[in-house]
Amino acid sequence: MTGEEPGTLERAVEATLFAAETPMSVEALAGHLGGLEHREVREALGLLEARYANRGVHLVERAGRWHFETAPDLAHLLRREKEQVRRLSRAATEVLAIIAYHEPVSRAEIESIRGVQTSAGTLDVLMEAGWVRPAGRREVPGRPVIYATTPEFLDHFGLASRRDLPGIDELRAAGLLDPVDEAMEAAMRFEPDEEPDEGTSADDENLAD
Repeated sequence: MTGEEPGTLERAVEATLFAAETPMSVEALAGHLGGLEHREVREALGLLEARYANRGVHLVERAGRWHFETAPDLAHLLRREKEQVRRLSRAATEVLAIIAYHEPVSRAEIESIRGVQTSAGTLDVLMEAGWVRPAGRREVPGRPVIYATTPEFLDHFGLASRRDLPGIDELRAAGLLDPVDEAMEAAMRFEPDEEPDEGTSADDENLAD
Protein backbone atom coordinates (compact mmCIF):
# COMPACT_ATOMS: atom_id res chain seq x y z
CA MET A 1 0.00 0.00 0.00
CA THR A 2 3.06 2.23 -0.09
CA GLY A 3 2.66 5.16 -2.51
CA GLU A 4 -1.13 5.33 -2.31
CA GLU A 5 -2.94 8.59 -1.64
CA PRO A 6 -2.55 10.05 1.89
CA GLY A 7 -5.19 8.74 4.21
CA THR A 8 -5.65 5.35 2.55
CA LEU A 9 -3.40 3.50 4.97
CA GLU A 10 -4.96 5.17 7.99
CA ARG A 11 -8.42 4.18 6.75
CA ALA A 12 -7.27 0.60 6.16
CA VAL A 13 -5.81 0.34 9.66
CA GLU A 14 -8.96 1.92 11.10
CA ALA A 15 -11.23 -0.54 9.29
CA THR A 16 -9.08 -3.49 10.29
CA LEU A 17 -9.14 -2.59 13.97
CA PHE A 18 -12.89 -1.98 13.96
CA ALA A 19 -13.48 -5.40 12.39
CA ALA A 20 -10.97 -7.27 14.58
CA GLU A 21 -12.39 -9.42 17.36
CA THR A 22 -9.30 -8.89 19.53
CA PRO A 23 -6.66 -6.12 19.84
CA MET A 24 -3.90 -6.27 17.23
CA SER A 25 -0.18 -5.61 17.39
CA VAL A 26 1.75 -3.57 14.84
CA GLU A 27 3.19 -6.81 13.47
CA ALA A 28 -0.26 -8.35 13.06
CA LEU A 29 -1.62 -5.26 11.34
CA ALA A 30 1.35 -5.08 8.99
CA GLY A 31 0.92 -8.72 8.01
CA HIS A 32 -2.85 -8.41 7.58
CA LEU A 33 -2.45 -5.41 5.30
CA GLY A 34 -0.06 -7.11 2.92
CA GLY A 35 3.32 -7.06 4.59
CA LEU A 36 3.70 -3.34 5.23
CA GLU A 37 6.70 -1.90 7.00
CA HIS A 38 6.13 -1.61 10.73
CA ARG A 39 7.09 2.06 10.55
CA GLU A 40 4.21 2.77 8.18
CA VAL A 41 1.72 1.08 10.46
CA ARG A 42 3.01 2.93 13.52
CA GLU A 43 2.68 6.26 11.71
CA ALA A 44 -0.90 5.42 10.72
CA LEU A 45 -1.71 4.41 14.29
CA GLY A 46 -0.27 7.67 15.58
CA LEU A 47 -2.45 9.68 13.20
CA LEU A 48 -5.55 7.69 14.15
CA GLU A 49 -4.78 8.01 17.86
CA ALA A 50 -4.67 11.79 17.51
CA ARG A 51 -7.77 11.86 15.30
CA TYR A 52 -9.84 9.98 17.89
CA ALA A 53 -8.44 11.79 20.95
CA ASN A 54 -11.57 13.94 21.37
CA ARG A 55 -14.13 11.49 19.99
CA GLY A 56 -16.57 9.17 21.74
CA VAL A 57 -14.17 6.28 21.20
CA HIS A 58 -10.39 6.33 21.60
CA LEU A 59 -7.67 4.33 19.92
CA VAL A 60 -5.48 2.94 22.69
CA GLU A 61 -2.47 0.64 23.06
CA ARG A 62 -2.40 -1.98 25.78
CA ALA A 63 0.62 -4.25 26.15
CA GLY A 64 1.71 -3.61 22.57
CA ARG A 65 -1.73 -4.27 21.06
CA TRP A 66 -4.13 -1.66 19.66
CA HIS A 67 -7.92 -1.41 19.83
CA PHE A 68 -10.78 1.06 20.05
CA GLU A 69 -12.54 1.61 23.35
CA THR A 70 -15.19 3.94 24.73
CA ALA A 71 -13.92 7.28 25.99
CA PRO A 72 -13.55 7.02 29.79
CA ASP A 73 -16.00 9.87 30.47
CA LEU A 74 -18.72 8.11 28.44
CA ALA A 75 -18.23 4.54 29.65
CA HIS A 76 -21.11 4.84 32.12
CA LEU A 77 -23.56 5.38 29.24
CA LEU A 78 -22.88 1.93 27.82
CA ARG A 79 -23.04 -0.14 30.99
CA ARG A 80 -25.84 -2.65 31.14
CA GLU A 81 -28.44 -2.09 33.84
CA LYS A 82 -27.83 -5.58 35.23
CA GLU A 83 -24.07 -5.54 34.92
CA GLN A 84 -22.43 -8.43 36.67
CA VAL A 85 -19.30 -7.21 38.42
CA ARG A 86 -16.49 -9.69 38.86
CA ARG A 87 -15.62 -9.66 42.55
CA LEU A 88 -12.50 -11.29 43.85
CA SER A 89 -12.01 -12.76 47.28
CA ARG A 90 -9.46 -11.14 49.58
CA ALA A 91 -7.03 -14.00 48.86
CA ALA A 92 -7.44 -13.66 45.08
CA THR A 93 -7.00 -9.88 45.29
CA GLU A 94 -3.77 -10.27 47.27
CA VAL A 95 -2.41 -12.93 44.91
CA LEU A 96 -3.25 -10.84 41.84
CA ALA A 97 -1.51 -7.81 43.35
CA ILE A 98 1.60 -9.81 44.21
CA ILE A 99 1.82 -11.28 40.71
CA ALA A 100 1.30 -7.87 39.10
CA TYR A 101 3.98 -6.14 41.18
CA HIS A 102 6.54 -8.96 41.33
CA GLU A 103 6.03 -11.09 38.22
CA PRO A 104 7.08 -13.63 37.30
CA VAL A 105 6.60 -15.36 40.65
CA SER A 106 6.09 -18.94 41.76
CA ARG A 107 3.40 -20.15 44.13
CA ALA A 108 6.01 -20.57 46.87
CA GLU A 109 7.17 -16.97 46.38
CA ILE A 110 3.57 -15.76 46.56
CA GLU A 111 3.09 -17.68 49.81
CA SER A 112 6.32 -16.23 51.19
CA ILE A 113 5.08 -12.69 50.60
CA ARG A 114 1.55 -13.35 51.90
CA GLY A 115 2.72 -15.43 54.84
CA VAL A 116 0.00 -18.04 54.26
CA GLN A 117 -0.58 -20.92 51.88
CA THR A 118 -2.23 -20.19 48.54
CA SER A 119 -4.74 -22.70 47.26
CA ALA A 120 -4.62 -23.87 43.65
CA GLY A 121 -8.22 -22.69 43.36
CA THR A 122 -7.19 -19.07 43.89
CA LEU A 123 -4.79 -19.18 40.97
CA ASP A 124 -7.41 -21.03 38.90
CA VAL A 125 -9.91 -18.19 39.46
CA LEU A 126 -7.37 -15.62 38.25
CA MET A 127 -6.47 -17.70 35.20
CA GLU A 128 -10.15 -18.28 34.36
CA ALA A 129 -10.65 -14.51 34.53
CA GLY A 130 -7.89 -14.21 31.94
CA TRP A 131 -5.74 -11.98 34.15
CA VAL A 132 -2.97 -14.45 35.07
CA ARG A 133 -1.09 -17.04 33.01
CA PRO A 134 1.68 -19.59 33.55
CA ALA A 135 4.91 -18.01 32.33
CA GLY A 136 7.27 -20.99 32.34
CA ARG A 137 9.24 -22.63 35.11
CA ARG A 138 11.87 -21.31 37.51
CA GLU A 139 15.26 -22.90 36.85
CA VAL A 140 15.72 -24.15 40.40
CA PRO A 141 15.29 -27.61 41.95
CA GLY A 142 11.75 -28.79 41.36
CA ARG A 143 11.34 -26.28 38.51
CA PRO A 144 8.18 -24.65 39.93
CA VAL A 145 5.70 -22.96 37.60
CA ILE A 146 5.94 -19.16 37.60
CA TYR A 147 3.01 -16.84 36.95
CA ALA A 148 2.59 -13.47 35.24
CA THR A 149 -0.23 -11.12 34.27
CA THR A 150 -1.79 -11.02 30.80
CA PRO A 151 -2.62 -8.27 28.28
CA GLU A 152 -6.26 -8.77 29.33
CA PHE A 153 -5.29 -7.76 32.88
CA LEU A 154 -3.75 -4.53 31.59
CA ASP A 155 -6.76 -3.88 29.38
CA HIS A 156 -9.29 -4.47 32.16
CA PHE A 157 -7.57 -2.01 34.48
CA GLY A 158 -6.79 0.52 31.75
CA LEU A 159 -3.01 0.16 31.91
CA ALA A 160 -0.68 0.57 28.94
CA SER A 161 2.00 -1.45 30.73
CA ARG A 162 2.99 -2.61 34.23
CA ARG A 163 4.92 0.65 34.62
CA ASP A 164 1.52 2.32 35.01
CA LEU A 165 0.54 0.23 38.03
CA PRO A 166 -0.60 2.53 40.83
CA GLY A 167 0.65 2.43 44.38
CA ILE A 168 -1.40 0.75 47.06
CA ASP A 169 -2.68 4.09 48.41
CA GLU A 170 -4.05 4.96 44.97
CA LEU A 171 -5.74 1.56 44.72
CA ARG A 172 -7.38 2.03 48.09
CA ALA A 173 -8.51 5.56 47.24
CA ALA A 174 -10.14 4.26 44.06
CA GLY A 175 -11.91 1.51 46.02
CA LEU A 176 -10.25 -1.23 44.00
CA LEU A 177 -8.77 -3.11 46.95
CA ASP A 178 -10.06 -4.24 50.27
CA PRO A 179 -7.75 -3.47 53.23
CA VAL A 180 -4.76 -5.79 53.28
CA ASP A 181 -2.45 -6.71 56.10
CA GLU A 182 0.85 -4.96 56.83
CA ALA A 183 2.95 -7.67 55.24
CA MET A 184 1.07 -7.31 51.95
CA GLU A 185 1.36 -3.54 52.06
CA ALA A 186 5.11 -3.78 52.67
CA ALA A 187 5.46 -6.20 49.76
CA MET A 188 3.88 -3.71 47.38
CA ARG A 189 5.64 -0.63 48.74
CA PHE A 190 9.17 -2.02 48.45
CA GLU A 191 11.01 -3.73 45.66
CA PRO A 192 12.10 -7.35 46.34
CA ASP A 193 15.68 -6.25 47.03
CA GLU A 194 14.68 -3.17 49.02
CA GLU A 195 14.22 -3.13 52.76
CA PRO A 196 11.98 -0.76 54.79
CA ASP A 197 13.68 1.99 56.75
CA GLU A 198 14.76 0.97 60.22
CA GLY A 199 13.03 3.98 61.78
CA THR A 200 11.34 4.26 65.13
CA SER A 201 8.17 2.20 65.23
CA ALA A 202 4.84 3.35 66.61
CA ASP A 203 5.26 0.88 69.49
CA ASP A 204 8.63 2.41 70.33
CA GLU A 205 7.07 5.88 70.38
CA ASN A 206 4.31 4.69 72.67
CA LEU A 207 6.85 3.16 75.01
CA ALA A 208 8.79 6.40 75.01
CA ASP A 209 5.67 8.22 76.16
